[in-house]
Amino acid sequence: MAARTRGGDCVTVSTNGGDGVTASKNGAAPLVAVENLKVWFPIKSGLVLDRHVGDIRAVDDVSFDIHRGETVGLVGESGCGKSTVGRTILRLYKPTAGRILFEGRDISRLGEGQLRPIRRRMQMVFQDPFASLNPRHSVGRIVGEPLRTHGISGRRDTSTRVGELLRTVGLPADSAGRYPHEFSGGQRQRIGLARALALNPDFIVADEPVSALDVSIQAQIINLLEQLQDEFDLTYLFIAHDLAVVRHISDRIAVMYLGSIVEVSPAAELYENPLHPYTISLLSAVPIADPLIERQRSPILLAGDLPSPANPPPACRFHTRCPYVQPTRCRDDVPLLRPLATGHTVACHWAEEIREGRIKPHELEPVFEPGPQERPEEPPPV
Repeated sequence: MAARTRGGDCVTVSTNGGDGVTASKNGAAPLVAVENLKVWFPIKSGLVLDRHVGDIRAVDDVSFDIHRGETVGLVGESGCGKSTVGRTILRLYKPTAGRILFEGRDISRLGEGQLRPIRRRMQMVFQDPFASLNPRHSVGRIVGEPLRTHGISGRRDTSTRVGELLRTVGLPADSAGRYPHEFSGGQRQRIGLARALALNPDFIVADEPVSALDVSIQAQIINLLEQLQDEFDLTYLFIAHDLAVVRHISDRIAVMYLGSIVEVSPAAELYENPLHPYTISLLSAVPIADPLIERQRSPILLAGDLPSPANPPPACRFHTRCPYVQPTRCRDDVPLLRPLATGHTVACHWAEEIREGRIKPHELEPVFEPGPQERPEEPPPV
């Protein structure tokens, strides 16, 4: 699958402090803007005192923009905070710090009543198409539930609208009377898409919508997402592991590692010229269909496991696994996202030297970071 590009769109990215990414597309204001977002989950200990002993730093100082009609891909290994970012933008999680702007309005501190009209314009497609559908409800009731919840239409109008939505996603209108267990995985994901489209949203977070599907079905769902975007002028945040899928559907791609964004680039540029060592390692593991080229490649294997977000490494968070790590700066200074090409930013001290081949990958002994240490319980007073 080839990368998808939009003719005439000029996308530039600049740093915005910390892990900030600010994009401008033909000078238009972004539909969604995330500024220095932090989402920390407290670690509690004890049955009576319920002491706060630490935090899971799932998302730590992340900033980026998404413009209307654009698809931004968010990639990274499991546990890096991708899904947390998407759920927090929709306010399914409460942010610890930072701001979330929707059409310039800060929604990060709004109450449920204030969020209700905004939720109509932001929807989500979940990873597991079966777990996200109520098995006790018919498809018609599932797809029509957003319409009833927001009081948009009566029973007869809802039934008509459900039939239109099912036909839009490629399902027969008589599917409304059936139940989720009667459909295949790809069909269930189409039902999830129909539900997300029910309120005519502007923005959809697609949280790994094809990872649980067969490859042939994945292609159908990706093509359907592109068709719906063109038809309804949708804006996507597309979260996935599969780099080939992300390349096909995305205009820009942001790479996350351990709660932070380490590289942002136009899709084609990222695959042709990756600059961050983590991105280079990810792309080296993607198989190439040409056997002659594949035999000449040597994948870069990362040492150790992903460190705990409760106790992330200091300075560059990737230095404990980085095959390009250097004795200076990597362990002492936090790398900031900085532009190295048009629309291409990277958070690495040595990106220029790596790009020019002056620093080569080398083997690295795995480093295992201990998690937060709990204090021993004090004996009760005598």
